[in-house]
Amino acid sequence: MTIVLITGSAGLIGSEAVSFFIEKGYTVVGIDNNMRQTLFGEEASTEWNLNRLVSSYQDKYIHYQADIRDRHQIDNIFTSYGEDISLIIHTAGQPSHDWAAQDPETDFTINANGTLVLLEATRHHCPDAVFIHCSTNKVYGDSPNILPLVEQELRWEIEPDHIYANGIDETMTIDQSKHSLFGVSKAASDLLVQEYGRYFAMKTAAFRGGCLTGPTHSGTQLHGFLSYLMKCTMMGTPYQVFGYKGKQVRDNIHSYDLINAFYHFYLSPRMGEVYNMGGSRHSNCSMLEAIQHCESIVDKKLNWTYSKSNRIGDHIWWISDVSKFQKHYPDWDLTYTVTDILKEMFVKNTERWV
Repeated sequence: MTIVLITGSAGLIGSEAVSFFIEKGYTVVGIDNNMRQTLFGEEASTEWNLNRLVSSYQDKYIHYQADIRDRHQIDNIFTSYGEDISLIIHTAGQPSHDWAAQDPETDFTINANGTLVLLEATRHHCPDAVFIHCSTNKVYGDSPNILPLVEQELRWEIEPDHIYANGIDETMTIDQSKHSLFGVSKAASDLLVQEYGRYFAMKTAAFRGGCLTGPTHSGTQLHGFLSYLMKCTMMGTPYQVFGYKGKQVRDNIHSYDLINAFYHFYLSPRMGEVYNMGGSRHSNCSMLEAIQHCESIVDKKLNWTYSKSNRIGDHIWWISDVSKFQKHYPDWDLTYTVTDILKEMFVKNTERWV
């Protein structure tokens, strides 16, 4: 039996990975303790998604209510399956740079210590398995904010002849910048994943994601802006935009496109790799553009306000350059645009949200 082990399995990326790999014939072991509800409140609970997975896949999906920081619990799970585990997809984490400042210790232990526990369990029980880590572009801190940006009507943009005109690649420094405490804890886990690959010759990769999104996202005010924006538009909930005139730009990658990238890496893994991963020039928008898209799809005005204060460590402009990954895996490509993603959110969440 070939096992794919997924942490954060009831979350956006984790649940997409569960479906993807079960449909390809694998048995999936999921680890998720609904920490999102603890961090962000009842509206962020992933229990509905866990129930959906258990109902849909039954014995193909084996669930463990465990905390990735608990070395004893995690070791027991890995001991149960040993070298049958061929792939670990680590999506569990504290995902909000705003929340991290409220409780830095919890943030760091989840993101850094939790990743270390999983890497050690992998090294001791299934050292030949592929280990894929969901990192973040926040490891670059606010370095992107020194780029020479041009203000346009609805967005900030970079000059077309700039070295990062196609997006920011992995050569940008992660040093000497303000990261937010979340960025620091994720940078620590990112470096651990690289080091285990290089030092112990393990098949590891850190995927530095921008905005990861999709219809199963339990978005909240502090995390998951595209999902939460659509939810607020549909439900008539007030929404607040923070800083940069609402022209800050993000690329958005659909959870399916991200998991498909994981699958390509799994089939032909490398050691200690790092990839910037996002919607790139294929799928990106500013906050103002995203609001317009939501209003057009829902046919309803969003009740939104503006605060001049931007969030600490927030990027003004982020578009990922995914060309390194595409060079390594030329059969992979992006399939969803921002409007595709928002339309799917609207259609699939009407009953749940409205």
